[in-house]
Amino acid sequence: MNYILSLLPEDNVSDWGQALRVHGRDVFEQTGLPTPKLERFKYTNIPARLKKMDLEFADSDVSIDGDTGFVRKLMEHMEEAPDWLKQMAQQIPAGAQQYQDMMLWDAANAYFRDGLTLDIPANYEGDKPLNITITGHADTHFVPRTFFVAGANSNFTVIEYHMGSGEYWNNRVTQIHVKEGARFRHYRMQENSDRSVYTQNTHIIVEEGGTYEAFVMTVGAGLSRNQVHVELKGAEAACYLNGINLLKGDQVGDTTITVEHRAESCISKQNYRSVLEEQSTGVFQGKVHVHKIAQKTDGYQLSNSLLLSERATMNTKPELEIYADDVKCSHGATSGKLDAEALFYLRSRGIDEDDARALLIEAFLSEVVDEISCDEMGEQVRHVVSRWLEALKPQEDIDL
Repeated sequence: MNYILSLLPEDNVSDWGQALRVHGRDVFEQTGLPTPKLERFKYTNIPARLKKMDLEFADSDVSIDGDTGFVRKLMEHMEEAPDWLKQMAQQIPAGAQQYQDMMLWDAANAYFRDGLTLDIPANYEGDKPLNITITGHADTHFVPRTFFVAGANSNFTVIEYHMGSGEYWNNRVTQIHVKEGARFRHYRMQENSDRSVYTQNTHIIVEEGGTYEAFVMTVGAGLSRNQVHVELKGAEAACYLNGINLLKGDQVGDTTITVEHRAESCISKQNYRSVLEEQSTGVFQGKVHVHKIAQKTDGYQLSNSLLLSERATMNTKPELEIYADDVKCSHGATSGKLDAEALFYLRSRGIDEDDARALLIEAFLSEVVDEISCDEMGEQVRHVVSRWLEALKPQEDIDL
């Protein structure tokens, strides 16, 4: 399958949007899809999955509810687009070219067409979340683009739901600008079809005193890649990136993060938990890059994994790149099995083995779940965890 054959037909895309398409197509035709020959894709073979799929480009199926007052469709915003939208659309993460892994972003630019913009005014206090649901349909390739701007001192929450059926590829780009003193909560529930490919590129800029909080729940997709690049550009900016990966079968779940500290007294925290069953594969690549100017940085990253099967694999690569001398940074990664002594203790108290295993896994995940500051999202995550664990239990035969 040749994913970038030509530009889309004329469809009222503005001159600047068309120029973005042409550039994305030209670059992608030179680079192609990322392969495991690239360092940051060595564990995740996207071409191998996609070559088995016969897909046609289609508009994405996006619905919204909740606090929708500042949302506009991207196509409606094209012709008379404000300067901030044009500038964001043409941005790429500063320094990202050094990793040589922007192919999926360029591929998305080639199909720049549909998606959403969210421009939250300064000082706005959202009293309920904006809910965005993106549904995949069989035999399609779609590229939903989203632009989120959190005005100065605003407070807002976005919850995304990703689902679908059949084979499809959702190649998504999300760009977020958190302005001075704003707080932006961004949660994603990823329950795509187990026959789908989901690739997500997210670029976040946080200005002085701003806070970005993210949580990603990965349960679906045969292959998923959640690639995040954060730039903390103002003093006392903060980002909190947390997530849970529940993988089974031959699923591949890849989380690749770069956080750049570009100003003084900024905080970044990464905390991920993965549970892997059968022959699934997990990936965590987390990097904290502290620039020379970024004194008094507080950077932390942790990836902990439970392997429930001898065939499951977890690949971890935490990194620190530090050029400042007054910092507090740490990283860590663990992979292991369920604690046999704890399992024995629960069994000795009359709890059957399946329920005991579920209790231990829930306890393992609870630290990350408890960090979710949105009660609604926290309850949904606990429900999905319980449902996933219930599905692992052997099903009793039913006599017919």
